[in-house]
Amino acid sequence: MTSSWLLIKGGHVVDTESGTVQRDQDVLIQDETIAKIASGIDLAADVPRGDPIEQMDARGTYICPGLIDMHCHMTYGESNTQEEQDLYTSVELRTLIAAANLRKVLRAGFTTISQPGGSYYIGVGLRDALVSGLIQGPRMHTAGRYLTTSNGLTDWYPDHVGVPEGSIGVLTNTVEEMVREIRHQVKNGVDLIKLADSPYGEYQAFTDDEMAIAAALVHQLKRKITIHARGSAEVSVAVRAGMDWIMHGNTMTPEVIEELAESRIPLVPTLLLLANIADYGDNVGVAAQTRDNVKRLLDRTAATLHDAHDAGVTFMVGTDSGFAVTPYGEWHARELQLLRDFAGLSIAEALQAATTIPARALGMEGKLGTMRIGATADLLVLESDPLRDLSVLLKPGGIRTVIQSGHPIDTSDQEQERRWRNLRSRTLSHGTVLRRDFLDGIPPAAASTAVMDGPDAKDPDLTEVFHTVRRFERDAVLDIDEQEKA
Repeated sequence: MTSSWLLIKGGHVVDTESGTVQRDQDVLIQDETIAKIASGIDLAADVPRGDPIEQMDARGTYICPGLIDMHCHMTYGESNTQEEQDLYTSVELRTLIAAANLRKVLRAGFTTISQPGGSYYIGVGLRDALVSGLIQGPRMHTAGRYLTTSNGLTDWYPDHVGVPEGSIGVLTNTVEEMVREIRHQVKNGVDLIKLADSPYGEYQAFTDDEMAIAAALVHQLKRKITIHARGSAEVSVAVRAGMDWIMHGNTMTPEVIEELAESRIPLVPTLLLLANIADYGDNVGVAAQTRDNVKRLLDRTAATLHDAHDAGVTFMVGTDSGFAVTPYGEWHARELQLLRDFAGLSIAEALQAATTIPARALGMEGKLGTMRIGATADLLVLESDPLRDLSVLLKPGGIRTVIQSGHPIDTSDQEQERRWRNLRSRTLSHGTVLRRDFLDGIPPAAASTAVMDGPDAKDPDLTEVFHTVRRFERDAVLDIDEQEKA
């Protein structure tokens, strides 16, 4: 049977597992897998006569494994508000927007993603379409809707509204409801179950028994389970329940950090969402008080994560991409830099957090995130050494070529610059109430503060700050401060 071959000639091979570089190597790819890595490969000896072969000159460049984002929400559609995600865009349009946005993620060098929750079963459809070649994008591992309680993230709306069918969350207030929803989601093809505990770690929203029962059932059904857990209490219970990985972990006691380190359960801090708000939010209308609250949370997070790193906690890269402040294809690799700044990882450790470690968590050790013989040929050709400077993964032109399953990806068109957005929520005014004394030239007292969680009233063209941070950073972070003082 004829194979197709690709020879990448003369590049410097970056081994993210060992943190070393092999210089002036040829990489031979057979169909979708790495067949050989050596200096000066003899095609006559290694490739059957008559098989088609393509050659790529990679002299002076660096070749590393494709990266893995363990927290990428493809159905969010770069939303500013929760209502955009849940209400104002049809399932059909959300699916098409997500399919188009997948290409942006792939071109940013992330050849695999895990989606920990989203609308309907769009993620399952996208995953299967990617496998069949119907659409182009990173290979995908996906959850369905988050399981939450009335006290957890994603039960957004008041009781008189209820939980819309299009919500990214589903309400499960009893063990029976949790078990039923897990079985239903597994039937519909998810790879992953996602629990959503309290928004910012204010309290533990799931009971110990509920977490343990959910994890046991998910594992019995041969799936993975993770949890949104920002506070110590829920992280500790998630560790004892045997979650496969844990999201966030912003505030953990030394005892809980030690539990997490001993368990070897990976932590996905997802720093990008918070850092983009804190560092650049003023450019897109995020209110000053929201930015200040996020900065304070990041300060506490940095202390926690440095302690966690010192204790030996395993980290994985996850970006929370999908919001307007974390758009697809733009910022993913910044998470590696943030893990250095906020958790103290070395460059080599940050690269491992985006390659070998998530590959192992997904059950693909030796197949993804590695330059081993027999691994899937998801590769990046870079203009400089990422082990010396991670910024090559972010700067324009730093990624010369993305190779997925042995095939170079066309990055020549301008589709990366196009944006497909959710339908806007029905908002008439983004500022304060229009009072008559505006017309008299006497600014009302309220005018100086507009709406605390809205954009600057002086610029009516700014869209609302997305709902998750707007709602919880104002209240929950302050609650945590009060708890710490007590």
